[in-house]
Amino acid sequence: MNGFRAGAEARRAKWAIAALFCILGFQYATWAARLPTLKARLGLSETELGLLLMACGAGAAASFPLVAYLMRRLGSRRLALASALLLAAVLVLLSVVPNYPVALLVICCDGVGVGALNVAMNAQGAALETRFQRTAMAQLHATFSAGLLGAALLASGVNLVTSALTAHFGAAVVLLVLLLAYARPGLLTDGEPQPAEAAGEAPGAQAPEGAKRGRSALTVPSRMTLWMGCAMVFGTVTEGAMNDWSALYMKDVAKASGTLAPMGIAVVSGMMLVARVFADRWRTRWGDGRVVRVGSAVAGIGLALALLAGGVVPTLAGFACVGLGAAAVTPCVYVAAAAKGSDALALVAAMGTTGLLVGPALIGFIAGAAGLVPGMAAVAVSALIVCLSATRIRWGSLVPAAAK
Repeated sequence: MNGFRAGAEARRAKWAIAALFCILGFQYATWAARLPTLKARLGLSETELGLLLMACGAGAAASFPLVAYLMRRLGSRRLALASALLLAAVLVLLSVVPNYPVALLVICCDGVGVGALNVAMNAQGAALETRFQRTAMAQLHATFSAGLLGAALLASGVNLVTSALTAHFGAAVVLLVLLLAYARPGLLTDGEPQPAEAAGEAPGAQAPEGAKRGRSALTVPSRMTLWMGCAMVFGTVTEGAMNDWSALYMKDVAKASGTLAPMGIAVVSGMMLVARVFADRWRTRWGDGRVVRVGSAVAGIGLALALLAGGVVPTLAGFACVGLGAAAVTPCVYVAAAAKGSDALALVAAMGTTGLLVGPALIGFIAGAAGLVPGMAAVAVSALIVCLSATRIRWGSLVPAAAK
């Protein structure tokens, strides 16, 4: 009976935390889908629109000290609820912003909310795995992609009826609040890992960062945390660059038709979604370290071989290798960072956001100077840097629940 009750509690918590991931993807894609409308309504140039997008990433990256403080003060559960409400409020404000400066401020606040929810929900996911001794993080990240898809479908559906931002964002806010209301009862109250000694581990085991100096101040990140941050940065560079540049590479280098060119991003995102559905089983069987090392190697080598071979079919095969191999990188790194404490998790999450922000622009700079092939080669190198970083990280392990 106790086992049945624990299983039911684990499932309820998993779905609740999955709702947080869905909220983040849904909220982001909702306003991103209406960027053309915001651009026209505010009379923005292409440069101003680019700065608006940069403001979101900058807000998320700069929020690290605040998010780390709030995690220590509020815990992951309360921070997740508060940041999700902030993201819903952002949609309301975006529907009525009167001018560009106010829009910049609102989008910057959105970045802070994204940074906070990103840390809190991954802390919840790590706590879920620790408490119930079963892998779940990759599937949780898959629901982020489901949120993106749901928001795109809602945007298309609303546009069939009305183009008004207030109607679209109003409907989105209602759905966000309903998702949050569903998630709230099932969220874990102890989303942050406890110090090793307090958890009954062997004396001398390394405590999470911040435990030795108390919970009032940030600590200097350890070498291990910096390796995690390195893996996260280059992992998100790989993801972000493929999303932004794959279609252009297909068209200009692989010489794909206009119909086939969008298949580049479809293959990457589709393979990543499928892989994340199954990646938790791989983690249980082989461990996080091996999954990240092998996966990032497959991504880097597969893409490099595709660049050497050229042509549409080899390119799509190489892109599929990236989606398959990179899928489990960020979920595994988040779990490892959460085990080091809230400061480490907040820092690694901020570095991941920086990778998403800087990566596509960096690839664009390389492509502008030397061409798209060297630019995409840099993506392959990024994946291989993840593989190298993974060899320097001390990965945790979980005992499958079925074996207990």
